[in-house]
Formats: sequence, structure tokens, C-alpha cells
Amino acid sequence: MRGHSEKPIAVPETDGEHDTHAPTHRIDELDAEKSEAESNVVNATLRHHHLEREKKSVSSNADKFVSASEQEPFSYEEDDDRDLSRHVRTDLNVTEDDLLEAKELASRYTLEQVRDIMVRIYRIHSRDPNFPTAVVQKISSFLENEDVFKHPELHQHLISEMKLEAALVTSNSPYAEVRAVVSNKDDPTTPSSTIRSWAIGLLFSALLAFVNQLFDIRQPAIRVMANVAQLLAYPIGKAAERWLPDAGFTLFGIQHSLNPGPFTRKEHMLITIMANVAYNTPYTNYIIWVQYLPQYFNQPYAAHFAYQILIALATNFIGYGMAGICRRFLVYPSYCVWPASLVTIALNTAFHTSGNPPVMGPFGKIWRISRANFFYIMFAAMFVWFWFPNYIFTSLSKFNWISWILPHHRDLNVITGINNGLGLNPFPTWDWNVLLWDSADPLMVPFFSTLNRFIGAFVSMWIVLAFWYKNVYNTGYLPINTNRVYDNTAKLYNISRAINDRGHLDEDKYAAYSPPFLGAGNVVIYMFFFGIYTSTLTYAILYHRHEIFMGFKALFNSFRKKTPLEDNHVLDVHNRLMKSYKEVPEWWYMLCLVCAIALGIGGIAGWDTHTSPGVVFYGLALCVVFVIPVGIIKAMTGIEVTLNVLAEFIGGSWVDGNALAMNYFKSFGYVTCAHAVWFSNDLKLAHYVKIPPRQTFAAQMIATLVSTVVCIGVLNFQMTNIRAVCTEDARYKLTCPGVNTFFTASVLWGTVGPKKIFGHQGQYSEMLVGFPLGVIIVVVFWCLNKKFPHWAWTRQIHPVAIMYGGIVWAPYNMSYIWPSVPIAYFSWIYLKSRYVGLWSKYNFVLSAAWSCGIAISGIIIFFSLQYTEVDFNWWGNQVSEQGCEDDSCNYKNLAPGEYFGPRIGDFN
Repeated sequence: MRGHSEKPIAVPETDGEHDTHAPTHRIDELDAEKSEAESNVVNATLRHHHLEREKKSVSSNADKFVSASEQEPFSYEEDDDRDLSRHVRTDLNVTEDDLLEAKELASRYTLEQVRDIMVRIYRIHSRDPNFPTAVVQKISSFLENEDVFKHPELHQHLISEMKLEAALVTSNSPYAEVRAVVSNKDDPTTPSSTIRSWAIGLLFSALLAFVNQLFDIRQPAIRVMANVAQLLAYPIGKAAERWLPDAGFTLFGIQHSLNPGPFTRKEHMLITIMANVAYNTPYTNYIIWVQYLPQYFNQPYAAHFAYQILIALATNFIGYGMAGICRRFLVYPSYCVWPASLVTIALNTAFHTSGNPPVMGPFGKIWRISRANFFYIMFAAMFVWFWFPNYIFTSLSKFNWISWILPHHRDLNVITGINNGLGLNPFPTWDWNVLLWDSADPLMVPFFSTLNRFIGAFVSMWIVLAFWYKNVYNTGYLPINTNRVYDNTAKLYNISRAINDRGHLDEDKYAAYSPPFLGAGNVVIYMFFFGIYTSTLTYAILYHRHEIFMGFKALFNSFRKKTPLEDNHVLDVHNRLMKSYKEVPEWWYMLCLVCAIALGIGGIAGWDTHTSPGVVFYGLALCVVFVIPVGIIKAMTGIEVTLNVLAEFIGGSWVDGNALAMNYFKSFGYVTCAHAVWFSNDLKLAHYVKIPPRQTFAAQMIATLVSTVVCIGVLNFQMTNIRAVCTEDARYKLTCPGVNTFFTASVLWGTVGPKKIFGHQGQYSEMLVGFPLGVIIVVVFWCLNKKFPHWAWTRQIHPVAIMYGGIVWAPYNMSYIWPSVPIAYFSWIYLKSRYVGLWSKYNFVLSAAWSCGIAISGIIIFFSLQYTEVDFNWWGNQVSEQGCEDDSCNYKNLAPGEYFGPRIGDFN
């Protein structure tokens, strides 16, 4: 790169279904040659689909490449061509279809154009753990070798390889997992916003909101996820396609028909997006519950519908405003992969793709089964299997077989137990649902993310063990891996013994009772929670400052008229394709944000909440600081850093003694950031499938409004019509376990306050070491990358993911983490590197099939058997709940009348 100055690269506009795949200085010339190139690509692709092409090289005719200095074509031998193709396929994990297409396009590049492209690619992906390390090293060598540009005739092979890789990266996604399910073609005439897509989408939005709100307070709760709506929407859409008449009306010059033709993948995805934003119940409902019920704060005004709807809409729509403003950071960049969205698209692709090319698999086997048929078979298999770990033989789910040997042995069960231990078990489960506990599907999340999280969990496990066995912070008197809060007699903390009638801390009662105590696992996760927040910010600054700067530049330019997209973004094929559609103006999202803030202020100021409306702005400020770093990490790794602990810590310190004010702070800080990240994921879904942005905006807004109104309506029904709701005497098991946990957290963090727990001379003040630890671990690995740029393993280390592994505890453990590692390795390393065609065709479809099978099977089991309390009692459903796995075995036990910790009267 010495002596080289960047030059802008012009990119031609898209035209209908066909994308102009490569940046070039000569737009007119490329357009003139475009149809011939596309014809060659199609013919080559058709030839490739024969079985013989699966076993031979990509092409027997070498491509002609043009040198920058002489503009004369190179040529190289067929053996070199075959060797080049093999290297590129290996480095970028591309299928032969992708390679054939790229070779046609690479022949049109000049050396100068390739250098310009590679400078930009290297800047964006040099520290990207999802981008192949071998390609980064080759690009670096190419750019740093000035002799390549002075004497190109001596480096024909390297130049040819760089041209081919530049064509691959710019004509399609740089990532094999995206290429596997997302097309690099688009037809702008394909409808998405139709009468039937809106009708089906709003129907599922209302149904999911109704069911999830109704059973959200049940123990155990049941949740119907968006993948169920996606699965059921397909047959409904096809039925509408078959039976509805082609009748409609014209509005604003656009014809709207009940049956505009075949049910399209864009309609299906728009329905899915609507269901995706609607299935989550409003987080503010927890605030309503703890305010209204007499066993909590007993504030009757919380039953006012206007108050409920104002604060619910405020938190939801602030998230939309933030997501829209941040889409240039979290949606447009190609490195924002969003692994969870790929599974959703894979299911969509399985239903709407007619092509079925054969692919090579292990043992020389050719796989010819279509994606749709593969989905149905795997769905049926998981639907049947899930009955065993979920109902027939539940010990298969928590397969603590080591504990069966000596169920009352304390140390054995503490280390290997799954219910109450740390879960160090080589074969801990036969239940795929256990691996999905934190949206960390090993088929969906990249292997480096799964491995780093496992490393963090494994390292932190020894800290938990050391704390417990050394009785640090009196943790030896408590279960090692509990998420409950205890008093100084090792009993659950009774918060009513420390507060007055208004729910505020009573210092005298608190001094006569007990400070709150946490188990060893719970103490350790707070330390790692503190660390993950500083590591997130540090990681964003050190690793992504260039991308963040680009995002701010693009955001600033968006307010100027006729400003082109940032060059680094138009290198991405999907951004170029989306230029065919009108973008949502920034002021739409800004107006949404302002209106949501006004609703929040109205809800807090209009009722006797004892809270300053300024809490909305303080919470929003927390979201503003973290939403981009958190979103980038989620988009690249599939790991979501939640701000709940930080919001409780800051909010509790700011409004010490006022639990309700702390809850508002948490809602406008933690929840709006989480919503912004979730909504950005949906925007990426629409981006991948090429749904017009304005239609996506309308679908998200209206579906959320419908969902919020339905949830508030169900909430009011539950509050006024269910006798003894949220008590042990409630019917239908509506005992509100989540509400109880929320109330305890609000009092501990808001009433008792973090100052008594983590402040100066607090019980756990040493755990604040997590804050500097988060900075140190990121800086150490960043320095290693700078010092040793050619060490491949350092690029695969993600310090935030490691810190995230440390918060797995209380109540989860290694049994939820370890099984994902070999599965992720088999999928992302073994299959992807050796059988990329097979992996591309089936990997994400398998993930979608098993998730849907679990969801449908779980709903049927719940309503037909568990809801009606039809128990199946036998050894296989009881053996996993024996001895220390039934009731925790502590390291230390108290004699009658004793208590641990500081003496009463000395801890206030």
C-alpha cells in the first residue's frame, strides 16, 4: 500500500433481476458487455449441474485477465487454472456455481481496479473473525508487494487469484454462510406488500401476542415463537393463492388484488417480520404487575389503560427509532451477518426455491434431496423425538448420568450435576432444545463464537469452584449455582422484612434482618457482567472504529440531498440491489423517536409515579452509548450483550431507594437497546430478501401497535378477572414466576440499592474489578493482533465472547455450553471446508427444521398433556431429580440458631 492513494470506485445501478456485480471505472463499457457476460454465466451454471462437473475442475478454459499497465490479456495454462480454482474454493469456501460466475466477471477487471477493491476489503475485514484468515493474509501480501504493480507479468498467478477473489467478494457476499441462503439476484417486480400478506401477518401478530401474554405469567410459561408463524404462514398463503379470487381495488394508482398471483417469498418474509416483532410481550408489563398487585407496591392507578399503553408504546417505538438511525452501522455493512436471520431465510428459501442441484457429501455420496423435502423429513424427525426428552423420558434432557452413580455425593454432584451443579459432563443432554437456551444454535452461530464462549465458561468455572470451596463471601453456605437471593440463615431473602408499606427501604427493619447474599455462581457472573460492558465498548473502539466512522459519515450524508452511498458499502451486492427501492427518510425514524419519548414522558409525568420524566433521557443515553457496539457484536457473533445489570447498577445508584424509578430507567436503557438490536435484525432480514424499506417500516410499526394493544388488553383481563393471580392459589398455575423475580430485582437494586451491595465497603465491592478486566482482556488481544498479524488463531479470539461465557452461570452451566462445541466444529469446520455445497444447501435448513419441530411438538405436548396435568411418572422421569440434584448440597451448614456474615446491627 506504500505510495498508493485511494480512488473512488463507481458502481453501476441494478436493472431488474440482474445485478451488476463488480465495481469499475467504466460503467458504460460494463453495461454494454453485461448481457453477454450474464449469458455465459447462465450457460456455465447449467453445465455445472451435471454430476460429472461435481468431480471435475470448474472450467477447462482459462479466463483472460487484463494488466493495469499494458491493458493486454494474460493467459495461463489449464493446470494453473485448475490449481487457482482449487485454492480460491478452499480459501473462500465457495461452491462451483459461485466460482463459475465470478470467473466470467473477473476477466473484466484491471489490476488498478483490483487494488482499489482490495484496499477497501482489507480495511473492513482485516480483523473480521468471520472472514477467512488465508484470504486476509493473501490480500495483505498482494497490497504490500510493490513489484506486483511494477512488473505484473512476473506475478500472473497472484494477480489472477486476486481478480477472482475480488469478483467473488463483490459479486456476492464475502461469507459462505450468507451465500448459502441469500441470493445475489433480485426482481423488483416481485410483490411483498399485498392484501393477503398483511392479513396473514396481522393475524399472526395478534395470535402470538394473545397466547404469549396469556401464558407469560404461568409456571412453566409457554411461548409461541415467530418460526411457528413462518411455518404455518406458508400453507395459508398457498391456500389463498389457490382459492381467493383475483378481485381488488386501485389506490393511489396501484392495483391491490386479493390474489395477485403466486405466493412469493417476499410476502412470506414480510409476514415473518411482522410475527417477529409481535411475539414479544411488552417489558413494561412487569412494571404494571408489581405496581398494581397488593402483595407488591399496591398502586391502583397502574390499572389505567392509558398509562399502560403509553409506557408500553414508548419503550417499543424508541427501539424502532434507534434501529432506523443505526441501520447504517448494523444493517448495511456486509460484515453485519446476523446469524439468526440466516436460519429464518433458510426456511423461506426451502419453501420457495425450485432448483435442486445435486451436491457431494461424505463417503462419495451424492445428495439430491431438495431443501423442502429435507426440511419436512428433519422437522418430522425432531417432532417425534422431542416427545422423549420433553415428556416420555425427561431425564434425557438433563442427562446427569454421572449423578445417578452417587446421587448424594456432594463433590461429584457439585462438579457434574446439571440441576444444581456446574455441569461438567461429557454427554449432558439428548435434547436439542437445551442447546438453544440462549439463541446459540451451534448450526447458526459461527464456530469461533461457540468456542470463545466455551473458553470463557470453562475459565470462569474454576473461579466459581474456588469461591465456593474457600467460602468466599460466605458462598459455601449457599447452593453453588443458584440465581436466588438469600438471607444470613441461608433461606430465601424475604424482602417484606426490609421495606415499609410504600415499598421503600426501612433502615431499621433492614438492620434487624439481613443483607442479601448471593451464591458463588451469581457473584462471578456479576463480575463478568461488569467486564463485558467495558470490553464491548473497548472492542468497538479498537476493532471497529473505522466502520463506526463510516456509519456516522453515511448518517451525516443521509441528511444531504442526492448523496451517494458510501463506497465501502456499495462494494456489497445487497446494498447495490437495494438501491432499486426508495429508502426510508431519516426524519421518519426521528419522528418515531420523538413521539416515543413524548409518550414515555406523558406516562411517567401524568400519574403519581414518584419519578422524574428525566429518567427517559438518562435511559436513552445509556442506549445511545451501547446500541452500536452491542449491535455489531450481535451481528457478527450471534451473541447479544444485554444491559440489564448495568441499567440496574446505574439506575439504582441514581435513584437510590426508589425501586419504581429504577424500573423505568431499566426499561428505557436496557429494553430500548434490546429492541433496537432485535428490530435491526428484522431490517437485515428485509435487506437480504429485498423487501422495499418503506414496506418493512410500515409492517414493523403496525404489527407492533397491534401486538401492544392486544397484550395490554389481555393484561387487563388477567388483572381483573383471574382470582388470586400471581399467588400460590392462582388457577391454571398463573403464579407469575417472572413477576416475582422482577419484583425482587427491583427492590434489591432500587430499594436496597447497589451502594450497599457493590459500593464502598459493600459486600461484593471487589467484583467491580470486572470493569478494568474487560478493558485489559480486549487490549491484550488487540496488541497480539498488532504484534503478530500473521497468527491465524488470534483473529479467531473474540474477547467479548470470552467474557460472555463467564455469565453463563446461575442457573445455567457447562452442560448448556459444551455440547455445542463438537457440533459447531463438525458443521462449520469439517463440513464447510470439505463439502461446502452440502453445507450450503442443508445446514441452515436443518437448524430451521429442528427449531420448528421443537416448537410445534412443545405446543402440542403443553396443551394436550402438561396443561391438563396428565403426568407420566416412572423412573426415567424421576432419576435426574435425586439426591443433590433434587435439593442442593452445600459446602457448609449452619447449626440451629446460627447465622453467617456480618453481625446484626453492623452492616447497615
